[in-house]
Amino acid sequence: MKIRVLALLALLLLATSCRPHSSIVVGSKNFTEQAILGEILAQHLEQRTGLPVERRFYLAGSYICHQALLAGRIDMYVEYTGTALTAILKEKPTGDRQAVYDLVKQEYDRRFGLQVQPNLGFNNSFAMVIRGEDARRLHLRTLSQAEQYSSAWRLGVGYEFMERPDGYAGLAKTYDLHFAAAPRIMDLGLLYRALEAKEVDIIAASATDGLISALDLVVLDDDRHYFPPYEAVPIVRPETLAKFPALRAALSDLAGRISERDMRELNYRVDGKHEDIKAVVAEFLRRKSI
Repeated sequence: MKIRVLALLALLLLATSCRPHSSIVVGSKNFTEQAILGEILAQHLEQRTGLPVERRFYLAGSYICHQALLAGRIDMYVEYTGTALTAILKEKPTGDRQAVYDLVKQEYDRRFGLQVQPNLGFNNSFAMVIRGEDARRLHLRTLSQAEQYSSAWRLGVGYEFMERPDGYAGLAKTYDLHFAAAPRIMDLGLLYRALEAKEVDIIAASATDGLISALDLVVLDDDRHYFPPYEAVPIVRPETLAKFPALRAALSDLAGRISERDMRELNYRVDGKHEDIKAVVAEFLRRKSI
């Protein structure tokens, strides 16, 4: 119920907002990495094309961003191929990276008339994360090994993870996980704090989160390959590409230019060191000569 109320409020906000017809509107979902990626798009497009860019970040989850894109309230945002496959297209997860990208690109064009751009260079898979001290004490490296301990553990997840087809239900079934209590659902930004404070024992996080190494945490290997690939790809309205022809070349500049190591560093600088997102992105673009 809470998710639906938040989604409705976000849609109402988008429906009542105005946008300049001469600007490009970049959106993002509601967590740090998404804001960083949105800022990368925004700053690069401003520098490369000279066009004004409006930022509409923290638009809740995938559903809200997708609806905003379809409604023309935003022109583009960065999605992950596995999320697009399962949460938006409602297709079954698969582990083949190229097959997932090709299917997402084809079906977004066919069903929605939206253009999926080449991937930015990194895969941000879901990551099941535990404290480093627990991993060392129990000699844990994989999710299969964690099965025998899950009955004593508490799980922390974000709101979407409980409802996604590539989320909690399938994970628990694949690895026969039975936790001590129902999963604790919280904002993504609170997951690491809860794990560090021992309020939960395992969290559904993201592989590129900068706090994983900073807080001495361990990602358990998805040894049964449950999660599909989650390559970061900009999704753009074709009307916007037609109106601003310089955008296509500008977006192609970013293809393959952001590694998983880059993304972890960017996330850590913002989440761990509390640096300003705009300054972090500006320095990154200069350093990478993008």
